[in-house]
Amino acid sequence: MTIVLGFEGSANKIGVGIVQDGKVLSNPRRTYITPPGQGFMPSDTARHHRSCILDVLKEALEEANVQPKDIDCVAYTKGPGMGAPLLSVAIVARTVAQLWRKPLLGVNHCIGHIEMGRLITGAKNPTVLYVSGGNTQVIAYSEHRYRIFGETIDIAVGNCLDRFARVLKISNDPSPGYNIEQMAKKGKKFVELPYTVKGMDVSFSGILSYTEDVAHKMLSSGECTPEDLCFSLQETLFSMLVETTERAMAHCGSQEVLIVGGVGCNLRLQEMMEIMCKERGAKLFATDERFCIDNGAMIAQAGWEMFRSGQITSLQDSWITQRYRTDEVEVTWRD
Repeated sequence: MTIVLGFEGSANKIGVGIVQDGKVLSNPRRTYITPPGQGFMPSDTARHHRSCILDVLKEALEEANVQPKDIDCVAYTKGPGMGAPLLSVAIVARTVAQLWRKPLLGVNHCIGHIEMGRLITGAKNPTVLYVSGGNTQVIAYSEHRYRIFGETIDIAVGNCLDRFARVLKISNDPSPGYNIEQMAKKGKKFVELPYTVKGMDVSFSGILSYTEDVAHKMLSSGECTPEDLCFSLQETLFSMLVETTERAMAHCGSQEVLIVGGVGCNLRLQEMMEIMCKERGAKLFATDERFCIDNGAMIAQAGWEMFRSGQITSLQDSWITQRYRTDEVEVTWRD
């Protein structure tokens, strides 16, 4: 039996998870929430993580009913992500590994999402749509790498949603994307917005700039409601994602789609992807907010796979990398 402890803190969530041979033993987390209309600054987010990481670690150990002596490896998010939060969590992970005399593993955040999704859903070799606040990628596995077939050429889809929420002063509690999703369900009018797909890649900065420019004019004139704008934004963004995912499926001959990342728990995105999959005779795999949203268990699971395949990170190499691409990692644990 192999038990791995995972620390995640690349953005506004701090999580500690414990995984044992494909079973999630515990997965507590905390979220740094800012007032409506505001984003989260790296220094403030790091301060939040430092203030509660030891409490979350204690909670994870108690919930899993394991002792430090039972842990085989300590994994942490190496990147990508925000520098200050990543660093604050990496320091704690390094300290814990040295105090407990355990091997250390730096994990790619994106691969943590993928491996967690594969574990929870049972997907074998899917085309992966990875959508979050900081990343938007269409990924498929080939020859010991997770290859990026398409991605955003500017901002991530989650970033687009978050910044749109600031325009309308939508609450950040529990998350801007969740509140946009709920408002979109009440939208009745579709407002045409810029739709930008460039081959396998997508662009979201134009649609954001457009909505920032016209939102208040359209709302003040009564041309549409905030709910209409939320509905229209979701439909446009998600259509772009479904299109590029389907193109990657055709290229790879894939019959499975796995959605991971925080935006992946959006039920409308899952519904639209499900329609496309059914038309192709394919199958959709998706999870809920427990595993889509950043969490420690996903880092523990990726760490478990890496550790079992013989990987460890030396102390002198245990830095963080804000720009750590998915396809930079050699996937030694898959055929």
